[in-house]
Formats: sequence, structure tokens, C-alpha cells
Amino acid sequence: MSSHRSSRRSRSRSPYRHERSSRDRSRDRSPRQRRDRRHDEPRNNNKKKYEWGRPEDNVEEQEEEEVEKQQPNFGLSGKLAAETNTVNGVQLKYNEPPEAAKPKQKWRLYVFKGDEQIDLLHIHRQSSYLIGRDRLIVDIPVDHPSCSKQHAVIQYRTVSQQDGNGKTVKVVKPFLIDLEATNGTFLNGEEVPSTRFVELKVKDVLKFGESTREYVLLHAE
Repeated sequence: MSSHRSSRRSRSRSPYRHERSSRDRSRDRSPRQRRDRRHDEPRNNNKKKYEWGRPEDNVEEQEEEEVEKQQPNFGLSGKLAAETNTVNGVQLKYNEPPEAAKPKQKWRLYVFKGDEQIDLLHIHRQSSYLIGRDRLIVDIPVDHPSCSKQHAVIQYRTVSQQDGNGKTVKVVKPFLIDLEATNGTFLNGEEVPSTRFVELKVKDVLKFGESTREYVLLHAE
């Protein structure tokens, strides 16, 4: 009976011994041998990429994706363009035209109230001058309550004209434009049309709204 138990004990230990001996043999291998064995094992790096549908359909989808990769559009939207045309947080009603330019002549506005001169304005240092009641943004303030916040603009523009020899030359001239003011803008006693440039000449007289002040345009010779 003792021999029977001994054989059962030996049979029960044999699998464990075999498993342990395999692990021991694995430990006995040097790191280089284990590394070489890993290198010898085949690698499946070329994994096949599975795609749904027909191959020709996938080609069309790739072409559509390439077409969609266009350059970004950095153009201004309407709202953003309006935000860039602001001064002191106030949106301007007017944009200068491409032909805007500073004048070479030293233009001036002589301001009269009745027969008395009350001011002298030098208007040759900029390409345009905004006229109105909003002192936050205007260049030439007019405080009469009949005047609009953004009433009118004196704009210098580069235009073509013929000189004394009949040759076409470029010159910078002053123009007046009314910004749809409620009570109008007047040139030599006549109301000018809104949103249209009207050329100004020496000794022209400007009036804004119902204000009695007169602005006489002259320049230094």
C-alpha cells in the first residue's frame, strides 16, 4: 500500500516538475539568446487594411477629400469688415475710395458767423475730413442740433485732367459728399445730392443743416 501511495505521489508531481523545468530552461537562456529568438519570430507588419464597399467607390471618396482640402479663405465677413471700420467704438458710415490721396496744396476753411470770421481750419494734412456732431469720431465738429452725427465728408481724390498743353496729368482735388444727412448739405446755397461726390473749387461756400455758419474754401498760393 505504501508503494501505491508512493507511485501516486510521484505521478502527481511529475507534471509540475516538467513545467518548472521548462521555466528553468527559459531562465537559463542568456538575454542575447532570448532577444535573438524574438528576432527570429516572423512579424506581420503588412496588415491588410479592410475597406467597406467597392474599391472604385473608395477611390472616389479619396478624390473628394483631396478636393475639399482647399486653402482657407481669410476674406472679411460683412460683420467683421464693419467692426474694422470703427473709431472709438463707433461704426463709420463712410469708407475712403481707392483714389483717396493727400493734397499738395494747403487747403483751408475760413469759418464765418455772419460777417465775423470765428475760426480757421487747415484741411491739407489728411486725405479726408469727416464733418458732424459726434465729437468722438469727426474731424470737423458742427454742434448745431440740425446737423447729423456723421453729416458730410471732404474727400481729396486723384483724378485725371488735361494741362495747358493737352497732356493728361494726375491731380489731387477736393470733393464734398453728403452722408444722407437729415437736413442736408449745401454748396453755394444749393443742396447737394446725397452719397455723390461734388467737386469743390476755390471760394466755394459750404453750409451744414440749418446752421448759419459758413465755411469758405481757399488755399495758399
